Amino acid sequence: MSPTRLLTVVALLCAALGHAVAADSGELARLLDRAQAAVRVDPERTRQLAEQALQTLGPGPDADAALADQRLRAHLLLCDHHAERDRAAAEQHAAQARLVLPTAARQGLRAMLLTCEGDMHELAGDSAQAAALYEQAVNAAEQARDDEMLGDALYKRGFLRGVRGEFANGLADLRRSHALYERLHMEAHRSTAQAAIATLYNRMGDYAQARHYYEAVLKAQKAAGLQRELAVTQHNLGRVLENLKDWDAAQHAFEAVLALSREMGYARGEAYALRGLASVRNGRGNPQEALALLDKASQRSQGAADERLRAQILLQRGIALRLLQRDADAAMALADALEVFRKADSMAEQALAHGELAAALAAQGDWRGAYQHQAQFKQVSDQLLHRQLDERFATLKVEFDTAAKDKENALLQREKAATELALEEQRRAGRWQKAVLVLAALLAAVLATLVWRHRRTSQRMRQLAMTDELTGLPNRRHVLQCLGELLAQTPPRCALLIADLDHFKSINDEHGHLVGDEVLRAVAESLRDSAREPMLLGRLGGEEFLVVLPEADLESAQQVGNRLRAEISALDVSRFLPTRRLTVSLGATAAREGDTVGSMLGRADQALYRAKEGGRDRVVSLENVAQAA
Repeated sequence: MSPTRLLTVVALLCAALGHAVAADSGELARLLDRAQAAVRVDPERTRQLAEQALQTLGPGPDADAALADQRLRAHLLLCDHHAERDRAAAEQHAAQARLVLPTAARQGLRAMLLTCEGDMHELAGDSAQAAALYEQAVNAAEQARDDEMLGDALYKRGFLRGVRGEFANGLADLRRSHALYERLHMEAHRSTAQAAIATLYNRMGDYAQARHYYEAVLKAQKAAGLQRELAVTQHNLGRVLENLKDWDAAQHAFEAVLALSREMGYARGEAYALRGLASVRNGRGNPQEALALLDKASQRSQGAADERLRAQILLQRGIALRLLQRDADAAMALADALEVFRKADSMAEQALAHGELAAALAAQGDWRGAYQHQAQFKQVSDQLLHRQLDERFATLKVEFDTAAKDKENALLQREKAATELALEEQRRAGRWQKAVLVLAALLAAVLATLVWRHRRTSQRMRQLAMTDELTGLPNRRHVLQCLGELLAQTPPRCALLIADLDHFKSINDEHGHLVGDEVLRAVAESLRDSAREPMLLGRLGGEEFLVVLPEADLESAQQVGNRLRAEISALDVSRFLPTRRLTVSLGATAAREGDTVGSMLGRADQALYRAKEGGRDRVVSLENVAQAA
């Protein structure tokens, strides 16, 4: 096969391979898009599709950045899936994601990794660490300019801020997240953000507004068939009704959550629903039934790394046990729940736990403990109330500022329309002027292009004027100009070597000038490889080369000369000269006070002559010859 046909075949194979990789990457992207869409409908389907993607990718690593992106997405979807089910599995996928991240093209996925790690800490009750990770996720998404990842990170940070009582900041994050999802036409995400806003209103004590938002979100989620999100929103609506003590409506909501969760096989959702139904039983004065429901909730929550869920179950258990006058058991359950709520910075649940614990201790006759918890109940309740009032005021201010800004923008739009109408006549009159300006700009562009091409040509000509055409080294003019600049310094400090290939004429005579040219190129390449800054190389002409050594003395020049002589002697030129090897003679000299380019070249040339007389393949300087004499 000819070389041309071989290159053609290789090119076709490379193109086919590249097309196959692209096709695989595209198919994996579509597979993972389906997995991501299933998160809000069928979480188990998400797990299956993500694992299928990893199985298709194999063990890695991925040479193609697009495939690395898909591997990273698969690990992150599985991290998110396992975060609330299996902490160890989630951490394993997070670790794998961190290994893939440096090779991925979409660096915004780093924000998704940070939110998953934040989820794990939040579910473990460590809200401070979760908040720090969500903050990093927002920054990472903003730096990557990835609006989808930014919407997710803002949603996580805003929701946690609401849990911690930072209502205004949380609402700002959630509204910004909602706006991003709306702009990206991500309707399922937008409804989730709207539900989180309703949750925040619930925590602020605005139950009527929260209920209104939840009911609107439920309609949208039912229409879209978002089963998992429907269960979450229905549960949150049940919490609002629980706070309003509308026990019938709350029971209906929690029963709907229980049915949906069982249909999806969503154990964590079942646990939350059973806790809600137990709260309804406690509210109606049926603690025994509440305990039975709480036992089931505990069973369904096993394996779910959700400390706040565990604490909420303990809180309702403590309330039920207190109603049954089992005050010692109630106090233990309530104390355990209180510890989790403190770590999670959940003030509303802290206040409720303090109040219930005070009642349980009072029933046991522990008046000191009861008083302390009652005081804590009042302190936390007052803090929560003040924070709710302050944050409500801040929220109203944000809403007012936003409304004022909208009005200002509307006014500016009207003014803009009026101004455009007034300018329309001027535009008509200025069209000829615009045409003239366009022609002038085109002329300027043509002139600029000509100037640029002239400059490039001049630079190229200057480069050619300073470069030896055969070897590519600087030519005589260039290297002697550099030498002159060094000699102009006071005092001059440099050294010079003239290298001359031995018996080069016989090479041209016996093998032809083409072989001689190849030998010169090989020697030039060897010299170029051996050159070390600030050494300057150049070709004087024929078989002679010039080496200028700034800041060097005669001893250094001789050392360099011997090194170059040895490297040229070791040069393999058997493909050109099968029966001989190359040697080189070098004349060395160092700069003296008052030296010129001519005087230095003269001494080096005389030294080269002595080297040739002395048997060639050596480095000689006139100074050393004088000392020997």
